[in-house]
This record gives sequence, structure tokens and C-alpha cells, in this order.
Amino acid sequence: MELSNIISNVMQIPKAKIGNISVLKKGMTNQSFLFSYENEQYILRIPGVGTEVLLDRKYEAEVYSLLENKGICDHIIYFDADTGYKISKYYRNAYVCDPQKEDDVKRCMVFLRNFHQKKFYVSHVFDLWERINYYESLWTEKTIYADYEAVKRGVFQLRDYITVDKSEFCLCHIDAVPDNFLFVGNNIHLIDWEYAGMQDPHVDIAMFGIYSFYNREQIDNLIDFYFQGKCSDAVRLKIYCYVAICGLLWSNWCEYKRMCGVEFGEYAFRQYQYAKDYLKTVEAEVEKRKIQINE
Repeated sequence: MELSNIISNVMQIPKAKIGNISVLKKGMTNQSFLFSYENEQYILRIPGVGTEVLLDRKYEAEVYSLLENKGICDHIIYFDADTGYKISKYYRNAYVCDPQKEDDVKRCMVFLRNFHQKKFYVSHVFDLWERINYYESLWTEKTIYADYEAVKRGVFQLRDYITVDKSEFCLCHIDAVPDNFLFVGNNIHLIDWEYAGMQDPHVDIAMFGIYSFYNREQIDNLIDFYFQGKCSDAVRLKIYCYVAICGLLWSNWCEYKRMCGVEFGEYAFRQYQYAKDYLKTVEAEVEKRKIQINE
């Protein structure tokens, strides 16, 4: 179905009054189009290849229903939990976070911390371990990474260093990356909640860092921004673990998309590399602490 028909059907407006349809962005999960109607602009989101098996849109609908009118997320005009079609308001003169601008990043971490402290609850959990295995189960061919089994085994052993009670879980964005922090005047709207679910809020910090291709120093700075310089060594180690875990998670996701014919190039490679590198980082930190204790 052509875009104007989709927009006309879901908004119940005359097709002739829909104008200026253009590609806004081609995201990793979806494709977005900008269009106008009666001097207002809107964004139509259409799910990408293979998305139907990656996401449960009913979960996304639950999140948007919870956050409606709270000034936190994008302004939804229409949402179809069956097709994943979404129409939202377009904010003129808005811009997304630049992960290389310290002031932008600080604002995002303040927003994220304040959001987590609200302790919103939904009925579903985003289980990192289950999702890693699930994305792998979707593969139709062998992975391109020869050492995958060893890396996965190492990542799953990081469970031993993650001390968090599920009572500490809250609604997390999961895909809390710079591109999803939309600066609108003095406000921030966190958009695209399709992966959101209950999880340890510190996962969102790791997600921001790995999408930004941050190095160790930048990830430490990110943690300090979120915790206002008061992060314990134990929590910092846990976030390093999440960097490795989330790297493998998105690497497995990228491998599935690759097998669907959609390539993500450097992003895919860097996510797998985060899994490998931060396995070593955690091991080194644990060994260092053992030495300190013995001394």
C-alpha cells in the first residue's frame, strides 16, 4: 500500500489533503516518513524487514499508554499494535543529542536518572539473557564470528558479577541511545520505546555508551554524569558487565538482520567487539580488586 493510502486510512483524512511526503530517516529497526496535513507536520513510522519477530508491539503500546501526557516521550497521534504503524507529532527546530558534546550528554543523563527515579511499572521484562538466546535462535546460517561460542560463554559468566534485585527494576528504555533523545526547546523527549521493559536502570547507561562507540574513559565519564560523581566501584563494575552483555545482544540482533539481507557494517562489528573487550575489562578489574584485598 502506498504511503498516502496508509496515512489516509489511519488518520481518517482525505488523501488529497496529505502533502510533502518525504523520507525522514531510515533507522535500524524502522523507516520514518515526514508528511504534512493542514499546516502541521507528522512522522509516519513503518516497521523494517524482520521486525515482526523482533518486537511485541503490544508491549510498546502498553508503554506509550503509561507515558501518555507525562511530557516524557514523543506525542503519539496513532498507534497500531498489530502492524507497528505509528504516527507522531513532528517537532520543528528540534535536534537529537550529539554524543560528542558534553553538555548534551549531561542533559541526557540527568533526564535518564530522573526518569528512572519515577519507578514506572509495566507488565513485561526485557530479559537480556533470554533476548541474546532468542536473537540467536532466529539465525538461518552460521555466524561470521569464529570465536562466538567462547565469547558467549564468557558473557554469560558475567551473571556472577551482577548483583541486582528485581525489586530494583523499573521501566527502562533499553534503546536509550543519543539519537532517541530529542531536544525540544528546554525540554527533552525520549522517543522510540519499542524495546522498553522492566530492567535494571543501569542497563540504559551502557546502551547509550555502546551506541556512541565510547571508549573506556568516555564510558566512565558517562557513568559519572549519571551518578553525579558518586558511583560505587561495584555498580561501575556492573555497568562494565552490561556493556559486554548489551554488545553481544545487539551483535546477535545484527546477525539476524544480516541474514535478512540488512547490513549494519561498523555498528555490528563494534557491538561484538564491546562484548569481547569488556569481558577482558571485567576480568582485569576483578583481578585488580583481588590483589588489593590481599595486600
